[in-house]
Formats: sequence, structure tokens, C-alpha cells
Amino acid sequence: MLWDTHMHTHHSGDSDALMPDMIQAAVRQNLDGICFTDHFDYDYPDDPNLFLLDFDSYIKEVRSFQDTCHDRLSIRLGIEVGLQPHITEINRKAVTGHPFDFVIGSSHVVHGIDPYYPKYYKGRSEKTAYREYFESILENLNTYSDFDVYGHLDYVVRYGPTSNENYDWREYQDVIDEILRKLVSLGKGIELNTGGFKYGLGHPNPTEEIIRRYRELGGDIITIGADAHKPEHVAFDFAKVPSILKDAGFDYFTVFRERKPEFVRIE
Repeated sequence: MLWDTHMHTHHSGDSDALMPDMIQAAVRQNLDGICFTDHFDYDYPDDPNLFLLDFDSYIKEVRSFQDTCHDRLSIRLGIEVGLQPHITEINRKAVTGHPFDFVIGSSHVVHGIDPYYPKYYKGRSEKTAYREYFESILENLNTYSDFDVYGHLDYVVRYGPTSNENYDWREYQDVIDEILRKLVSLGKGIELNTGGFKYGLGHPNPTEEIIRRYRELGGDIITIGADAHKPEHVAFDFAKVPSILKDAGFDYFTVFRERKPEFVRIE
């Protein structure tokens, strides 16, 4: 039985989903547990208030469902923090100031632009844009590490001009290996994010090869999440998860409680 530990609700600026609906979807999918991980992206470009999280309201609602749904589903309190080098202290205070079980650190903004938008790719090659994204992850890792896993490590390929049609991770392996080694040295994990299947990539984020490479380099923390922003995307394509993990060298996945990893064997 699996857990979906990356999902968003109406507390995130890009979702209208209600927590009861996400919980019901998880129950229908026969999940053992979930973790809500709503967005906190401080200084988001063009709309700085879009991903500011009302921590008190968010935590209060998660706690209420932990109390009322404990007999049906384990529910953990998490957050997805958007990393940028100049906001490390703001992120640190947000993370340490609240009782999160799980913290995802993600790169949504690269030097003032979200790769979600076409302007990130304007005037340069797709490969150059992708490489800048990966290099920005290293910039973040060199300034901040108070998170548990790095989210959707190749997020950028969801939105490039040709998506992943011409994407080969080996063209960026020098910097990706550096990222993975840094994560391993810090004792941090990565996630198997099935949102890539939802976006039609035919692969998770990151790709199976990067997950395998993380394991080869000594990584041992791997979480699972669908990055759902709607109930119908909870546990999206999770039927593929066990074989992807096993092929990468994992016979377990990881969930977090009070920022401590728990390893769950794949049945």
C-alpha cells in the first residue's frame, strides 16, 4: 500500500481543491497515507502574493482532518517550499517556525522567472534553458538545505518548447551528478513525482535514469507523490511506482513524521 506525499489544495495559489475531496480520492485509491504539501513560494515573480501560505489556517485544517480521519487514512502535515538563494532566511523561519512532518524543497523560479512561462525560453536554446535550471538547483543547495527531499528535480522539462522530446538527461549529467552527490552528502532525498505522466512525458519527474543514478551514488531516501492539484490526480499512475522503484534499486519508499524518515517496504 502506497502513500502520496505531494499534493496541493485551495491553500496553494494554483489549486482550488478541497481537503475532504483530496482525502476521499486517496481513500478510493486505497492509499495508506497522504501528506499535504501546499506551496510557499516567497517573492514569486509578477505576482508576489500568489504563493504566500496562511500557515495558521492551513495547519488548523490539516490538524482537523488528522483528528477526524485517523481511522481511514494517515495524514501528515507538509509544505513545498520554493527555493531561491536570496530568500533563505525567510524560508528557514517558515520551516522552523511550524510543526511540519515533511518539507519538499523545489525550484520553481530561476533567476526571477518560472520555467512554466514561455518567456523563460525566449531568445535562447532549449538546452541552454534546461542547463540553467539545473545549475540553479546547485545555487540553492549551496545556500539552503533545511528540507527533506528535493522536488521534481527535472521540473523544467514539463514546460520547455518541445517538452522532453529532445531531452536526454545525459547531456546534463555533469551538473545532475553534482546535484545528486550534494543531496546524498547532505542526507537529503529526492521524490518519484508521477506528475510527469500526467503531463504526457511518459516518465516521472525526475526520469527513471536519474532516480537510478541517485541510488547508485548512495542515495537512500525516496518519496512518492503525484503533485496533484485536483482530486482526480491523487496517486496518478501509481500502478507504475513499484516497478520503477525496484528497477532503480529500491525495495522501499520513504515517508516522514516530524521530519524523520520512515522506510516502508514495497509489497
